[in-house]
Amino acid sequence: METVAGNTDATSHSSQHRHPALTVTMLIVFLLVPLLVGFVGSLLTADQVDGWYASANQAPWTPPNAVFGPVWTALYLTMGFATWLVWLRPASSGRRTALAWFIIQLALNAVWSPTFFGGYPLLGAAALWLSFAIIVALLVGLVMTIRSFWNVRTLAAVLLLPYLLWVTYASTLNLYMAIFN
Repeated sequence: METVAGNTDATSHSSQHRHPALTVTMLIVFLLVPLLVGFVGSLLTADQVDGWYASANQAPWTPPNAVFGPVWTALYLTMGFATWLVWLRPASSGRRTALAWFIIQLALNAVWSPTFFGGYPLLGAAALWLSFAIIVALLVGLVMTIRSFWNVRTLAAVLLLPYLLWVTYASTLNLYMAIFN
């Protein structure tokens, strides 16, 4: 087991003092919350993926639409698991900060899809620029989440690195579309 400093310490896990049912219940909650955010976002944007987005000028490096669902599902599950690992740590200001940053970045994640997909029919290119501002804020929030997770549970921070890479990649797609649509 690792402590905040990354050293081994048998007393570092507060989960040793939690009821196993609570630990499992919280794992399920931490897995479901990001999945729910993604599911609601997909419901709000599904019509637009086959609408304006299908005929929009997309970046040459845009993957097929079929790639997004599985990638986001894996990322949402990974971020939920990483957050659960942080939650398992003893209560501390570092843990509270880490969980707060997680909520902030998840909220930004939740508003990006409806802004990008749903905003375009209403606002045109302005929605693409607004969604780009949101995804940049998401990147900042995600970096802060990773940094604060690192201080609490290194493995949790490492688990968020694929998410950071994907959001960085997605930001290039968003920027391209904002410039060329």
